[in-house]
Amino acid sequence: MTQQSPQVPSAESQLTGVRNFRDVGGLPTRDGRQVRYGRLYRSGHLAHATARDATFLAGLGLHTIFDFRNAADQKLEGPDVELPGVRNVNLPLTDPADGAEFWKMVRDGDLDELRSILADGKAAGRMTGTYRLIIKERTAEHSRVLHALAEDSVPALMHCAAGKDRAGLSIAVALLALGVERDAIEADYLKSNEAHRRYPVKRGDNAPSGTSPEVMDLLSPLFDARSEYLDAAFAAIEETWGGVERYLNEGLKLAPDTRERLRSRFLEEA
Repeated sequence: MTQQSPQVPSAESQLTGVRNFRDVGGLPTRDGRQVRYGRLYRSGHLAHATARDATFLAGLGLHTIFDFRNAADQKLEGPDVELPGVRNVNLPLTDPADGAEFWKMVRDGDLDELRSILADGKAAGRMTGTYRLIIKERTAEHSRVLHALAEDSVPALMHCAAGKDRAGLSIAVALLALGVERDAIEADYLKSNEAHRRYPVKRGDNAPSGTSPEVMDLLSPLFDARSEYLDAAFAAIEETWGGVERYLNEGLKLAPDTRERLRSRFLEEA
């Protein structure tokens, strides 16, 4: 049985140890409907949730939390806070900065090292490449999420580490399946750039040049939500499947009745 949850459009103001939390309710669809509040949430990781945060999250009536972090993320940040009665599903997706060696370079590398791997568009290229890769190669994971949402996993929360890339793409895919307007999907995605939503950039205490302006400029493509990244994902859909409908039908194996169940669970008249 689907659990009921409150409408909490401004919930993020109550969280202190969880960043980038929001309810995607209210987003408009192409047929004039909108996403219901209290059904689908997104955030950064829950590993640093305070006791008060945990109480608030438990009060949302969540059925399932989808965690898209990999083992390296979980080792670095820790496991999610335990919420009573909530199912936790871990589906690791490709991190744009995947790999311990890469993150060590970001954390401790000197300016020359950072220039070699991030300058001249390399950082942004890494991001757009990973967005395309997730869309093209992680169809099984996204299909599993959408089928779960159509069956019983509502209300749901999707998160990764910062709640920007892997969770951002997964939310975008879910919203595409619901028929949400692309401009609205992008506007929600770009909210991750707001200062109060972002996790601080971590550099080692002894890192040469620390967080100098040039270092921060080199790192910024990794920590920004940029329209060009999401555009690359949408372009991958067009190039691979010829459009959203074939992507949903053939790539994600969403039958018409499954999509209708999704829409009935998540949409209401505007």
